[in-house]
Amino acid sequence: MASAAVLDEDDFEDLDPSLQNIVDQDTLKWIFVGGKGGVGKTTTSCCLSIRLASARENVLVISTDPAHNLSDAFGQKFSSEPTLVGGFENLYCMEIDPSGAMEEMHAQMAAAGGGGGMASIFSDLTSSIPGIDEAMGFAEIMKQVQTMDFSAIVFDTAPTGHTLRLLSFPSTLEKTFAKIMGLKSKFGGIFNQMSSMFGGQMPSQDMLMGRLDATREIIQQVNRQFKDPTKTTFVCVCIPEFLSLYETERLVQELTKYDIDTHNIVVNQVLFPEKEIASCAESLIDDTTIAGDCVRKCIARQGMQRKYIDQIFDLYEDFNVTLMPLLDGEVRGVDSLKTFSQYMLDPVVSAD
Repeated sequence: MASAAVLDEDDFEDLDPSLQNIVDQDTLKWIFVGGKGGVGKTTTSCCLSIRLASARENVLVISTDPAHNLSDAFGQKFSSEPTLVGGFENLYCMEIDPSGAMEEMHAQMAAAGGGGGMASIFSDLTSSIPGIDEAMGFAEIMKQVQTMDFSAIVFDTAPTGHTLRLLSFPSTLEKTFAKIMGLKSKFGGIFNQMSSMFGGQMPSQDMLMGRLDATREIIQQVNRQFKDPTKTTFVCVCIPEFLSLYETERLVQELTKYDIDTHNIVVNQVLFPEKEIASCAESLIDDTTIAGDCVRKCIARQGMQRKYIDQIFDLYEDFNVTLMPLLDGEVRGVDSLKTFSQYMLDPVVSAD
């Protein structure tokens, strides 16, 4: 096991083990960061946005995870409006929830209908079709984001399952509209008669369909950009463990199915044993028994990591695989994130 535990820079000298390719690709507009829960997606999103901010006119990082972590990472409170990150002149952050955007849409429908009829019918319609609520909520978010003048937008996404639903929204909406058009042909006349009976308090067929059609157009426009590798890419984040690697493979396969470009994998929490062992031995030099146990555990852990890192390089030989070191403390606050982000562009240097 000792021989397998040595993670040498020379092992990866023929690769481009960094995210420099993303920073250099100035046509990229949408950068998604995703993976299994707890693998460091938020830290990766923050660090990548910091690197992009040094190369772009202005950058926005958005959290679409209901359990927002961007505020904790930067040490600054963010809301649903773009807020300048302290210490930067061109990096902005916002935390949004698709369900909140959907509630706002319901309120707008109620106002448009002059009462509760529009909101009630719209709510019943969306709740009767699985996935449409999230899809239209996301459409509202994208409609808002598209009007903003940012040269690059980084999405800190929720864990894999939620992210895959997000990517399936365009096809979900297409199926939904097919159902709605079928209902329109069958019950359109009755719908308009009911609206007249209630003195216009209920929405007209054209009003409701117009709103839904506008939403579909937004989703279709965004979907075309998402499938354009010059404008969109997805950065997969994992740690060198079995479940995380399994989830990453599932994510890569789904992204391929949806024609979303992905060619970067970030592997967080990597042990570089030479430094870890030296640190253990130095801090516990007065207790050789504990120091020896610490060193053995470190070597064993790194041996396990090396097995999965080897698998990652074998599975994704055409990917840029970036190894990020496990540090002694948390990566929180602007200064800490700036320092840690340097490993994205020069990741083979040993951690300080």
